[in-house]
Amino acid sequence: MIMKLSLKQLVIYLSLLTIGGGAGLIGSRYLPSQNRLVRELRNVTVSSPPETTVSNPIGGQVGTVSGDNMNFIASAVQRTGVAVVRINATRKVANPISDALKNPLLRRFFGEEEQPFPRERIERGTGSGFILRENGRILTNAHVVADTDTVQVTLKDGRTFEGRVLGVDPVTDVAVVKISANDLPTVKLGNSQNLRPGQWAIAIGNPLGLDNTVTMGIISATDRTSAQVGVPDKRVSFIQTDAAINPGNSGGPLLNAQGEVIGINTAIRADAQGLGFAIPIETAARIADELFTKGRVQHPFLGIEMSDLSPIKKQQINQDKNLNIKQDIGIVISGVLENSPAQKGGLLPGDLIQKVNGQRVKLAAQVQKLVESSTVGDILEIEVNRNGKIRTFKVQSGTYPKK
Repeated sequence: MIMKLSLKQLVIYLSLLTIGGGAGLIGSRYLPSQNRLVRELRNVTVSSPPETTVSNPIGGQVGTVSGDNMNFIASAVQRTGVAVVRINATRKVANPISDALKNPLLRRFFGEEEQPFPRERIERGTGSGFILRENGRILTNAHVVADTDTVQVTLKDGRTFEGRVLGVDPVTDVAVVKISANDLPTVKLGNSQNLRPGQWAIAIGNPLGLDNTVTMGIISATDRTSAQVGVPDKRVSFIQTDAAINPGNSGGPLLNAQGEVIGINTAIRADAQGLGFAIPIETAARIADELFTKGRVQHPFLGIEMSDLSPIKKQQINQDKNLNIKQDIGIVISGVLENSPAQKGGLLPGDLIQKVNGQRVKLAAQVQKLVESSTVGDILEIEVNRNGKIRTFKVQSGTYPKK
């Protein structure tokens, strides 16, 4: 006779085989102790694991872990991910093939009236952004929406809106977009001023067209200058992270362990492998406020080129600029633009910056932050060491020139 066993019975039989070493089942009869075990197993009720509070590794409660194994990353993403959007931009650009045909040597292969290639082509790109206000104010990267007035914005719930580009600031790579909607989910802004290398970092965006992708890592470094990152035309001290940031992530948020936005991810280095960079949220929020209210941003400008000194850097600057710098550490002015505020204020190549408005500085990034936090037209007191003598110059900042 063949016995039909339910899955539960099969599990019980296999358990008895394991416990009794195979001797407990003979001719479908149980030993007394095994009969008691079966009765006890039938009365067992399986309950969900208790809810447990998860502590943030860097301090504070982050969320709870329950039966669905929610961890602090999932909790942070659940809190903020609904406010992350996809931005599709289209722009008309010159067709290089059409331009090349202006060459008479190439035109002879085609009739004079014939235009085999269109003069313009449509370029499409995808980026990310996040919602600042319930009424549809969105923050993103300038290079995501550059050279276009309208974009397509897709929310996480699938709704699509036409977005108006209200302002673009290429100097900081920040832009703002507005969509006609209300009661939208929003992000919570955090603080990037006190970040320390080793803290958690979470990136959300649409890399390579893969919507709502989450990557995580740590803060690798802070206050990376534009020159260090390889974009000397920008005026940003970047956050460096090893959370994966790829094309399409640009404009998306970088989060801390609590799910607060601490920066805007930007894929600015095509050759970066395992390195990502983000614009600090304080910088981005300040620029966004000006773009929303004025449509443009004026950046204070001195007109100096400066570098952090090291023995190797000192030797290089002395050779390239024909200077005679003797110190191995400090902040050196390696160049002064002609007719700039710095030149009019008396600064010279080779000056070593020691203080700005009475505040001692040790890194070029600190000088850049102090200048950027001022207003166009402000007078900055800059103390320098010039050939061993301490001198102070008053420099009235100008407006950062357009390219």
